[in-house]
Amino acid sequence: MNLFPAIVQVVPGKDYTVYAYCNDGAVRLVDMAPLIQKGGVFEPLKNQDFFNEKLTVLNDTVAWDLKGDRDETACIDIDPFWIFETAPVVDDPLRDEMGA
Repeated sequence: MNLFPAIVQVVPGKDYTVYAYCNDGAVRLVDMAPLIQKGGVFEPLKNQDFFNEKLTVLNDTVAWDLKGDRDETACIDIDPFWIFETAPVVDDPLRDEMGA
């Protein structure tokens, strides 16, 4: 069965990383630091608090809700195919917190 890649949950990590919970059951660690360092559209994400607070799922992928109104056209979103192809699968960081 082929799945269209989709992100169902996100959790901010350290140093501009994101734990992306995927519809295939995997948790992938997305390192956004290289893109943020390039600036441009990613410039607002240089502020770590903004990065963490605006992180969400929009358009079935990792995104940042720039205006805070869930407008899918006013966000920074990351291609889910890129996430599935480049981000390594990692252990669920929430599993340890929940004592599972």
